[in-house]
Amino acid sequence: MPTNILIVGAGAIGAFYASRLALVPGLSVSVICRSNYKAVRANGFQITSPQYGDYTFTPTDTFANPDEARKSNTQWNYIIVSTKALPDVSDDSEILEGLVGKNTAIVLIQNGLGVEEPYACRFPGAVICSAVTIATCAQPSHGRIKHNRWTRINSGPYLPHLDTGAPKPTDATAVDKNAAFIAALVEGGIRDASAYSHAKLQLVRWHKIAINASMNPSSVLTLGSTNYAMSNDPELQRHLKGVMEEILETAPKVLGQPMPKDFATPDAIIRSTQRNTSGSRPSMAMDWEQGKRMEIEVILGNPIRIARERGFEMPRLQTLYALVRMAQEVREKQRAKL
Repeated sequence: MPTNILIVGAGAIGAFYASRLALVPGLSVSVICRSNYKAVRANGFQITSPQYGDYTFTPTDTFANPDEARKSNTQWNYIIVSTKALPDVSDDSEILEGLVGKNTAIVLIQNGLGVEEPYACRFPGAVICSAVTIATCAQPSHGRIKHNRWTRINSGPYLPHLDTGAPKPTDATAVDKNAAFIAALVEGGIRDASAYSHAKLQLVRWHKIAINASMNPSSVLTLGSTNYAMSNDPELQRHLKGVMEEILETAPKVLGQPMPKDFATPDAIIRSTQRNTSGSRPSMAMDWEQGKRMEIEVILGNPIRIARERGFEMPRLQTLYALVRMAQEVREKQRAKL
């Protein structure tokens, strides 16, 4: 029997990783598409990559919506969720109703903090793997995926009881499911895929928040500046570094453990960004320009609230959150008047 994998939110990131998993013998990879359904149904995904070349990925099944996936009566071993996390708009865990079986592992490849909680509440018996990636991918047109840079992805079992208590007998299953997911990615050519513990993965989420929460809203507030331009401007560089330092100093206080020494420092992140001449911009800036809702809550709001519950404030981050959230609210009110 094949291992059945379902991708929920087959946009740029979801389709890219699906295309690598589909190369592994014994894996059957299907997708739920949204706006790109017709193009993918007709021609599959056309992938271009400086590392893997140009190739076509044809899913085993292409579904137009969750109902179609439910009607297929497929027993899914893994459901990979790569949608944008917008808890202020909708609870995407609802999409998985009727798809999660007793042996299904849910893998969340989403930005932000606190993204696991809705799934843990709705499916308390399911294995949940929390994944963080820094791959840069885009979908310039329906079904066409452009992989630009990096393939790093880290995933760990979501076991929040370990933050304050003892392990449970079911933890071993979650660890094994997570390890098998990472092993499949490695076999599919993603060499820098790593399996982490629950604790280290949450530290990774905070570390990525330091990058996203500094770059994303700053690009929006500077009218779509590129990462390269911001990191090379003296004052913006000082601002970005200040936000990152604030977050990375707060995270160990919240989690009760230090950041691993092998994690990049703010200075190293700035230097790396200064070498990125691809013209890439943060996803939040692109969402703003396209009139879409932005991932404000999981990237900015949740870290502030989580830290505040423990008695810590992050004034630089709070300022960015207040400004960009108000900008979105003002635009929504203006649209409502039209």
